[in-house]
Amino acid sequence: MRALFLIDGEHYPPVVLDAMQSIEDSMQAEGVAAAFLGGTEKLKEGTDYGLPLIMGNDPISAVKRALDEHDVDVVIDLSDEPVIGYRERMRIASLVLAAGARYAGSDFDLRPPELRPVSTKPSLAVIGTGKRVGKTAISGYLARLLASEGFDPGVVSMGRGGPPHPEVIEGHKLEVGSAYLLEALERGAHAASDYYETAALSRVTTVGCRRCGGGLAGEPFVSNVLEGAAIANTLETGITVFDGSGAAVPPVAVDGRILVAGAHQDPEYIAGFLGAYRLLISDLLLLTMSEEPMADEAKVREIVEAVRLVNPDLRVIPTVFRPRPVQSVEGMRVAYVSTAPPAVLGKLADHLQDRHGCEVVAASGNLSDRKRLAADLDAMSGAEAYLTEIKAAAVDVVTRRGAAEGKPVIYCDNDPLGDGIDGALLGLAREAVAGADGSGSSRSSSSGV
Repeated sequence: MRALFLIDGEHYPPVVLDAMQSIEDSMQAEGVAAAFLGGTEKLKEGTDYGLPLIMGNDPISAVKRALDEHDVDVVIDLSDEPVIGYRERMRIASLVLAAGARYAGSDFDLRPPELRPVSTKPSLAVIGTGKRVGKTAISGYLARLLASEGFDPGVVSMGRGGPPHPEVIEGHKLEVGSAYLLEALERGAHAASDYYETAALSRVTTVGCRRCGGGLAGEPFVSNVLEGAAIANTLETGITVFDGSGAAVPPVAVDGRILVAGAHQDPEYIAGFLGAYRLLISDLLLLTMSEEPMADEAKVREIVEAVRLVNPDLRVIPTVFRPRPVQSVEGMRVAYVSTAPPAVLGKLADHLQDRHGCEVVAASGNLSDRKRLAADLDAMSGAEAYLTEIKAAAVDVVTRRGAAEGKPVIYCDNDPLGDGIDGALLGLAREAVAGADGSGSSRSSSSGV
């Protein structure tokens, strides 16, 4: 293994030299360089560490420069506080993993997610910084946009509630409505899973997959996504969109990656910890919910500035979501059900009334809390139809209730609005088509960069 050592001047140089030799012997590693992270207490002028010594303005820049100049398999951290602390180590970890190398210390060993080159078509991935940031809505919007521009997309969805074996739904051929979803529910399927949502709302072919667990850098512990990707290769589609799950990343190499984060999140969860890794492997950041009361202009600016410190070249587009019924609700009295926070329900209801001509007589944001949702539905009166997102309890609670009451259940999507969003997404798709060589190789199979 080619090793980069991280050292500091708070350790006595002979101790560092002995440690480096010991590690090279025990790990069968070859030191190719050392990055000096700082500290002067025990540093002696002219000390020769036996390797090229890389310096920087700070610990992060020293590591970045070393990784830019040397191809390494493992980065071995022999530094310690006070030169670097917990936050700095997570930034270093993000840089190392994004470079496709392991990051090892005395009591930790982080490895980059293995992103395998299994797609034989141009491919994009949509990943997130957590649950409920609008990632699946972005994936669905991307699929519809690509379909409208003649890219013939197929979507491989990875979810916590996906099927034991990848399942194909030809959304463009089927009428994926309430009856279809109820039938799927009776078969034991999680009919509100992301791949059903995308098939129903975007009318494209989807491949449903499952995953369990998610590592610090987003690798699923167990998934059948590789099997789903192989199926996607056989479909009559022109480009494959891999839809992540929460903060978990599909374990496939792709030609472009869109990161979705919520402006309501703590900036450190987006740009700190191993959120920085996700920023480094992405080509575009869509910052959803960039409006009050979720986030004011100052909060959005703070996040954008934090992102630029990690990846100054990453384009950031602040966006907001607005509901869009998949069929006309004009003149109808509807009960609107979603996962939206209570603080924005009124704004979304006003949009439905102003833009789509319905009257929202009641609204609930408790789709992901079945007990509270049932109570909300019990209290709703005067509605002649239910208007719901396909999330969480949308099928087993809302759609079932609509069927029992003889009321139509109309599904609702969420469209992102933001300056230049369509052009940015289509630009990534065109680059993927132009640059793909049939193996997704514009992104390394080991690191995603």
